[in-house]
Amino acid sequence: MANVLVIGSGAREHAIAATMLKSNQVENVYCAPGNPGMKKDAIQLVDIDELDFAKLTAFAQRKAIDLTFVGPEVPLAMGIVDKFQAAGLRAFGPSQSSARLESDKTFAKKFMMRNGIPTAQFKTFTDADAAENYARTLSLPVVVKENGLAAGKGVSIVRDIDDLRGAIDASFQKSDEILIEQFLSGEEFSLMLFVGGDQKVLFPISQDHKKIHEGETGPNTGGMGAYSPVPHITEEVQKETIQKIVEPTMAGLAKENLEFAGVIYIGCMLTEEGPKVIEYNLRLGDPETQVLLPQLQSDFYQMTIDLIDHKLPEVKWQTGEFYLGVVIAAPGYPASPQQDIELPNLPNNVFYAGVTERNHKLYSSGGRIFTIYNHAATLECAQAKVYAELSRINLSNFYYRKDIGFRDLQS
Repeated sequence: MANVLVIGSGAREHAIAATMLKSNQVENVYCAPGNPGMKKDAIQLVDIDELDFAKLTAFAQRKAIDLTFVGPEVPLAMGIVDKFQAAGLRAFGPSQSSARLESDKTFAKKFMMRNGIPTAQFKTFTDADAAENYARTLSLPVVVKENGLAAGKGVSIVRDIDDLRGAIDASFQKSDEILIEQFLSGEEFSLMLFVGGDQKVLFPISQDHKKIHEGETGPNTGGMGAYSPVPHITEEVQKETIQKIVEPTMAGLAKENLEFAGVIYIGCMLTEEGPKVIEYNLRLGDPETQVLLPQLQSDFYQMTIDLIDHKLPEVKWQTGEFYLGVVIAAPGYPASPQQDIELPNLPNNVFYAGVTERNHKLYSSGGRIFTIYNHAATLECAQAKVYAELSRINLSNFYYRKDIGFRDLQS
């Protein structure tokens, strides 16, 4: 029987660990550092920080860990997979070199250009005046991005020329380098795949809801909810995305000696000219993972191990149902979330994120607190089930969007 270690502490990692435990081959799943909400699913918490690679590798060796699955982007960008592999341990995720596709936006955009992958026109700057001058040559709106990891929050869309310099200066306060990009108009969707060398497993299409308020308004967050599959992203669009984006991406990785076993998450925009890449992530998305992994009907552990061995696994997804998840956040999120709010009793179909435990009670300790999900034969019914459950829970001290799934439910 296998032992699995999951790195991270959020609802994504809760979903990963819980899905690993469903495998008949898996005996123990540990999560470092995890969160106390995970204990309801018999996930064993390990009090080691996700960036303490020495202690994590020592733990993995001591506990005879057969597979380590890295959830968050920061350990990947800092080279955790290289450290584990150097210690003779199996880890699922990109090398530090490959992780630059997420951690270095300039590197990622140049990779797309070299490999003919459709994306927005852009330039990179280290000087505010030069950035402003270039931005003024583009049609409004324009996109200002911090280069580096920003937990989904490092992007400003400037719609008024009077706001341009402020957005540029604000980005330079957080990053030494910024990107100015052409704004892509269209429908955003998430395409995730597991890869192992030249082998790939496509996940169902999902759609995140990034903005804090209903109707996709307000500032960006890490994600307020998701649903899958996404009816208006048709099979024809998916085939075009595979042909024009997925296959050239994998060919580029091979050509540039960047192949790995792990996740490629492609943030796509369906424009009038077809799908284009907004960004790459080299890990599963949150909250998309919370509605994707419950759809998996085959062995998650075996799928991951096969891809590490560059074998094509046998994978089975559910068909015919829609999965929808809503993120419950602390008031004040994303700018200044309130902490230490006691959680009410919650149902089992919950993945926990920013929580701590005192006297057998859970309290908020972050921005996003938990994700509640459900499924049904129609998207409308799945949405209704989740919101009906939420209405029965006293969440007056928390915040959540009331319209997750709205794009495919508009009349």
